Amino acid sequence: MPVEILIACPLPPAVAAALQENFTVHNPTGREPVSRLPRETLETIRGLATNGSFGADAALIDLLPRLEIISSFGAGVDPIDLDAARRRGLVVTNTPDVVTADVADLAMALIANCGRNLLAADRFVRLGAWAQAPFPLTRSLTGKTVGIVGMGRIGQAIARRAAAADMRIQWYGPRPKPDISYERQPDLEALALAADFLVIATAGGAYTQNLIDHRVLDALGPQGILINVSRGSVVDEAALIAALSAGRLGGAGLDVFAAEPTVPQALRELDHVVLTPHVGTGTSETRAVMGTLTVGALSDHFAGRPVRNRVV
Repeated sequence: MPVEILIACPLPPAVAAALQENFTVHNPTGREPVSRLPRETLETIRGLATNGSFGADAALIDLLPRLEIISSFGAGVDPIDLDAARRRGLVVTNTPDVVTADVADLAMALIANCGRNLLAADRFVRLGAWAQAPFPLTRSLTGKTVGIVGMGRIGQAIARRAAAADMRIQWYGPRPKPDISYERQPDLEALALAADFLVIATAGGAYTQNLIDHRVLDALGPQGILINVSRGSVVDEAALIAALSAGRLGGAGLDVFAAEPTVPQALRELDHVVLTPHVGTGTSETRAVMGTLTVGALSDHFAGRPVRNRVV
């Protein structure tokens, strides 16, 4: 008899279809609140498919007494209660390596867009303003310092791309990394003081909640630009809006937000901010591989094979 799987949140149709080919799937669209499913259904669930934004909290885990594995479509696992999973002896997997290149590419695109003011230049041409006056000068990227918060896989990929653009690299993380040759600053404020672009590439979760606060933003200063491709929770969004509105921060490129998909009106009204809808992994190639890994983790587990990308 096929193993019964629950989809906890909306997943790409191809992923949901692949799950339905291999398992008995409940909530195939992911849009039904799990708590509304019949108890007798919840008691049959052995696998959970979720994503890196919705995750699986302790309450959801407690609803599923026969749960064995949580397979997450995404790299971030901060919305998954890993402690609750460990207590239950669950397997938790994600899709980490495959997202690295696309997220790093987006970070570099945001750096270029913010530094060269490309969106304003596009509007300038479309509105016919070029015939009236030349576009204002922007800033060269060459020789500027990129400060990277978090030197994991994605941080290192961003560093390689920025170095290829003749930018200087500095970074900060909680622990030194002997294999990283770029200069490490002793704290976040020192990194922000040194940086022209401060790029957030650290993990989300309670440990990094509001890590980028008003002190870091003030250290980055009125010429500095903040780039965030990690989690909205890492940045104190109210402090960011205040700094941008007051001219204490030069600009921002943001792919993630504190309460996405809701984006504060104040951010949407600022011309010196580039906003994208959490599309760091949003390419067809990467999403296809993510889907394969998500389905594959469940298939491997229930076939008794070793599971790739195991977090717990």
